[in-house]
Amino acid sequence: MYKILKKEFLNSKVCKMIINAPNISKKAKAGQFVILRAGNNSERMPLAISNYNRENETITIIFKIVGKSTLELAEIRENEFICDIVGPLGNLSDINNINKALIICDDISCANALSIVKSIKNSGAEIHSILNFKNSDDIILNNEYENLTDKLVLSIGDTKSCIDDLEQLIISGNRYDKVIAIGSLVMMQAVCSITKKYSIKTMVSLNPIMVDGTGMCGSCRVTVDGKMKFACVDGPEFDGHKVDFEEIISRSSMYKECEEHRKEGCCNLFNKEVE
Repeated sequence: MYKILKKEFLNSKVCKMIINAPNISKKAKAGQFVILRAGNNSERMPLAISNYNRENETITIIFKIVGKSTLELAEIRENEFICDIVGPLGNLSDINNINKALIICDDISCANALSIVKSIKNSGAEIHSILNFKNSDDIILNNEYENLTDKLVLSIGDTKSCIDDLEQLIISGNRYDKVIAIGSLVMMQAVCSITKKYSIKTMVSLNPIMVDGTGMCGSCRVTVDGKMKFACVDGPEFDGHKVDFEEIISRSSMYKECEEHRKEGCCNLFNKEVE
């Protein structure tokens, strides 16, 4: 059982939790994730470690309520407990040999990238960031990125908006050693199409359907450079120019309708309890 020490909503759908997790915080590195279950009968759910504090023995997760599992997690109150958390999982982000980097995220993914941004900043490298939100009401963590990055571009609109901002930064003379894209598959695919044109090394973070997080189930398999990889143990970061995005986009939509039904059922149950 893992106690929630602090809980707050960053907007109407995004929740931040600081959790007491001594063993996980002691080993966590930038770019890694955990798999948790909100309750005994909940599904296993992968979430990025947004921050970790070894001294306070805590990890921070930030998530958006999009389905049944995240709704169940958001219902847990401060000073109550999450059933179980496994981690840290995945490989740490490779920030070696970076003098200047650009990180581009959309929506909740800016929370997933936070530990990576801090790590790059602490290495002494220059870092620029593009945060893409559909509208201004969705904006989160802009103050954190303002403090951590040397240049912040807030892009309001659809994916095309942030892709235009990306290309503008490149053609204006910025020479990036690496671009890191974290977010929707459509956005990451579009970023890679631009950076490939300019021969800029690009890493993407993949979090497909995932169950056990240790490479045993194979549900998180992706094709990279024509070879099968597991996002949980080989990733979550991969060379974006080698990822088969069409395959992973197709697989990721398989259970969308089912998840919507489960979310509706969960919402109806909570409403009955309130009544």
